Amino acid sequence: MKHILPAIFILISTFSFAQTKTFYDFTATNIDGEKVSMSQYKGKKVLVVNVASECGNTPQYAKLEELYDKYGSEKFAIIAFPANNFGEQEPGSNAQIKQFCTEHFHVTFPMMSKISVTGDDIDPLYAWLTTKSENGVLDAPVTWNFQKFMIDENGHVVGSVKPKTNPDTKEILDWIEENK
Repeated sequence: MKHILPAIFILISTFSFAQTKTFYDFTATNIDGEKVSMSQYKGKKVLVVNVASECGNTPQYAKLEELYDKYGSEKFAIIAFPANNFGEQEPGSNAQIKQFCTEHFHVTFPMMSKISVTGDDIDPLYAWLTTKSENGVLDAPVTWNFQKFMIDENGHVVGSVKPKTNPDTKEILDWIEENK
């Protein structure tokens, strides 16, 4: 018995420690090259989306902007992460991506620098978003451009929405409006 209690304590401590990392522990570089702490989003629901300019899902930028226009405030944010992981559909530089998004979709929500969202060079934020052992909630490997991750007001992953699903789906709208 005296050996079992320390083992249980170590297991509980290890599990608790593994679950303590939140969205707020990460930093990213925005599309203009400036460091951004995700802690600035404390208290907000955040929709994190990997995006690409030459994808069949690219028209979702318009729906994302509509969602941001309607709900974006002190309670909700959208953060886009351009990625070239799927079909090389985001080949441009950060400057080209920014120009495309501004000219074609009038994007005003935060855009980050291009990163990798899968594979050996996956960005640490996306490793956390997609791996249950890191986020404590779900395994949700990114399968294509425009996969959406819902982050609650406490910086925890609460869900993932498939790439082809539009941002104005009932699941996302209900989540945004919950406890408003």
